[in-house]
Amino acid sequence: MYLAVLEEATSVALVQEAEGVERPVYFVSQTLHTAETRYQMIEKVALALVLTTRRMHPYFQNHLITVRTDYPIFKILSKLDLVGRMIDWSVELSEFDIHYQPRGAIKSQCLADFSAELTPLPTLSGGWTLYVDGSSNKTACGAGVVLEGLDDPLLEQALQFGFRATNNQAEYEALLAGLKLAYNMGAREVVCKNDSQFMVSQIKGEFEVKEPLLQCYYHAAQNSIARFNKAPLEHIPREDNKRANILFKLSVTKKKSHQRSVIQIWLRHPSVSETECPAIDEVEAETDNWMTPIIQYIKNDTCKPEQEKAMKQQCARYTMINEDLYQRGYSTLLLKCITSKRAEYILAEIHEGICGNHYGRYGPVGRLLSVDCPG
Repeated sequence: MYLAVLEEATSVALVQEAEGVERPVYFVSQTLHTAETRYQMIEKVALALVLTTRRMHPYFQNHLITVRTDYPIFKILSKLDLVGRMIDWSVELSEFDIHYQPRGAIKSQCLADFSAELTPLPTLSGGWTLYVDGSSNKTACGAGVVLEGLDDPLLEQALQFGFRATNNQAEYEALLAGLKLAYNMGAREVVCKNDSQFMVSQIKGEFEVKEPLLQCYYHAAQNSIARFNKAPLEHIPREDNKRANILFKLSVTKKKSHQRSVIQIWLRHPSVSETECPAIDEVEAETDNWMTPIIQYIKNDTCKPEQEKAMKQQCARYTMINEDLYQRGYSTLLLKCITSKRAEYILAEIHEGICGNHYGRYGPVGRLLSVDCPG
C-alpha cells in the first residue's frame, strides 16, 4: 500500500505484488475538512492510513499489509507518550497486521502516474532541524522540543520536570531530549538550534564549563552529538524559537487531554547526576594571580622591601573574611575579589537565564554588585 498526502487531500493505492509485478486492487481518495487541513504533515499521513483501514476493513483483517512510505509513521505511532487523536489512531491500527517499509522504487505505471502529481516525500538522510528550549521558574521547570524535516514532518515534545532545575540545566535537558528524539526517528544529520547563548558557547568550547553538574551535562551532550554524522549547534534569537518556548509553557500549564500530536513526557529525575561525572579539578591556581601578594601581606605581613610602602597603602582597602578577599567600596557593600576565570564565568551567568541577554542598561551592574557579597 502506498500513501500520498497533499495540503487538502490524501490518496492511497492498494496493490498486490506477485512475482515482482504490482497489480492495482483499490484506490482511496479523501478530501480533508477545514480542521483536518491544519493537521501537521505526520498527522495527515496517519489519518490517511486510518481512513483506509476503515474503508477496506476486510482486506486488513484477512491479509498482511505492507505500507510503503518514507515518513517515520511506525516510530511515532509506537511511542507510549502520544496524546489525543494520535493515541486513538495508534490503538485503532494495532488490531491489524501492518508492516512498514521505505517507499523505494515504484514499478506500476498507474502508481507512477499516481505519484507524479504529488510532492516528493522526505527521506531520513538529512534535512532535519531541531529547536529546543528549557526554562525554570518558581512554580515549575520544563522544556520544549520541536523536530522538523523536509516537507514539514513536524514532531513536538513537551517535557515537565519532576525536580528543581536551573535555567542552564533545563536547557541541557531540552537538548538531550531533542537529540534522543531525532536519533530515534532515524535522523543522522540534524541542525540543533537554541536561544541560550551560554549553553551553545559551552558546547562549542567557547565558554568554560566549571560547575560539576553542568560538566556532567556537557559530557552527556557531547556523547549524544557524537552519535550523529553531523549535528551542528546554532544560537538563534529568542523570537525565532517561539514554538519550543510555547511547548515549555504547555508542559507546565495543560493536561494530557488536548487533541494535539504533542508528545508530553513527565521527567521524574535528571538525565545525569554528579556521581556519574568524572572527577573534576575545581581548584583554581592561586599562585601568580593578582590577589596573591595582597593576601600574603594581610595574613603574614610579608612583601618585598621596596614594595612595602605601596603595599601598605593598597592593602588598606582590602580585608579577609573566611579566607576570601574583599575590597572596601566607597559607596557599596564589600566587593568580593575573584580570579579572571571566575569573573568570566560570573559574567556569562549574569547574561544568561530566562530573559537571555536582554537585561536593561543598568541591570547587570546592579546584579554584579550583589554577587558573592557577604551576608
